[in-house]
Amino acid sequence: MTYDRFYIDGAWVAPRSSDTHALINPATEKKIADIPMAGTEDVEAAVAAARGAFDAWSLTDPAERLLLLRRLLALYIESYDEIADLMVTEMGTTRSFSLSAQAAVGRMHLEAAIEALEGERFEVLRGSTLISKEPVGVCALITPWNWPMNQLVVKVAPALAAGCTMIAKPSEFSPLSSLRFAELVHEAGFPAGVYNHVTGHGHIAGEALSRHVDVDMVSITGSTRAGIAVAKTAAETVKRVAQELGGKSANIIMPDADLALAVREGVDACFVNCGQACRAPARMLVPHDRMQEAQEVARAAAQAHSVGDPMADVALGPVVNFAQFERIQSLIAAGIDEGATLVAGGLGRPEGLSHGYFVKPTVFADVTNDMVVAREEVFGPVLTIIGYDTEEEAIRIANDSVYGLSAYIQTPDLDRARRIARRLRVGSIWINGADWDARAPFGGYKQSGNGREHGEWGLHDYLEIKSTAGWS
Repeated sequence: MTYDRFYIDGAWVAPRSSDTHALINPATEKKIADIPMAGTEDVEAAVAAARGAFDAWSLTDPAERLLLLRRLLALYIESYDEIADLMVTEMGTTRSFSLSAQAAVGRMHLEAAIEALEGERFEVLRGSTLISKEPVGVCALITPWNWPMNQLVVKVAPALAAGCTMIAKPSEFSPLSSLRFAELVHEAGFPAGVYNHVTGHGHIAGEALSRHVDVDMVSITGSTRAGIAVAKTAAETVKRVAQELGGKSANIIMPDADLALAVREGVDACFVNCGQACRAPARMLVPHDRMQEAQEVARAAAQAHSVGDPMADVALGPVVNFAQFERIQSLIAAGIDEGATLVAGGLGRPEGLSHGYFVKPTVFADVTNDMVVAREEVFGPVLTIIGYDTEEEAIRIANDSVYGLSAYIQTPDLDRARRIARRLRVGSIWINGADWDARAPFGGYKQSGNGREHGEWGLHDYLEIKSTAGWS
């Protein structure tokens, strides 16, 4: 693979900036490569390429875009194992999870975008007025490190389907799989300038993209802090901004639920991808009078998660980098200092691991919703268990967060689950372990962002609406 080039205007080109980022394998703490970091001149070149390609690409027939997307899907499937292994190397997800989920969601989002494009009507005549859906323009796509293919493809696929041109900027902590994806886009035969790829720091390349007058839209997945920074910068040129940001999702276990099953599954769901998921059910709500029982089940469930070499048969690998490891350690320390009951895990690496950014699977109980561990998005394998007395109180606690991304409800009473769901101020809800759906809209309320991704909803985010009166 080419690590030292940017993909701009259909070719791999040398960076204009000399800045680099040392990419570290989080399991071994050894350097993988020096990744070039784009400066303003690199961003200018990428934006110019996207702007130059827009007029022709925006007018292509949807059938042509479908053909190219289907080629890209076929190439992705051929490269599936390679892409999965790259994500193991760059961000430490276990190989089994990378194969079953990390690489799988990239394929699913391509399939969902193809299906959405097949069913989309771009022009509708209402009376004598033509209603047209047209590509929004040049898009800057800024993606995080925790789900490298999910967050890249969920933006790229619908943007391509809509007829937009784009500059993708992945996180410098997980660029390898996205570099391979850029190679696949090239192999699929998309015209030069339609897809451009640069790696760079958020405060330099991300800011330059957000500020650029020739960028019509920015779609960012990342922290709320990063989303706010992008929105402020983008406001200067009044461009569209779509944000999928942080979360601190509540998992409400009702008194009539099978507590042991719900707690075990809740622990497993919270620790998915080593807890590095914005929709992780990190706040488990249980009845006060069953707190002790929940603690015992959660302790056993957490201790069942083996931690180690992500290429081995383990449940959890490392977190992505040293800064993230240190942040998680500080939040675990805050939970201890605030008086939460440490049920499992705690500070330091798991026993037997002397290097690598490995975190002990950690559970706190007797947590109150005003504690730091209940308010802050930890983004690691750390679960908090909060007690409640009534359904009304559970709903109040669940909504008492600056975030509003996701929520989970466990009860055999479907009417009760529906009643609770209608009152939760979040963008996505899962009842009784319902499956994730690549075609269901995904996005948040409040400081979890705005806009929706997945399937037809993602396609619509990249379209402008035009009305032409007197068409007929």
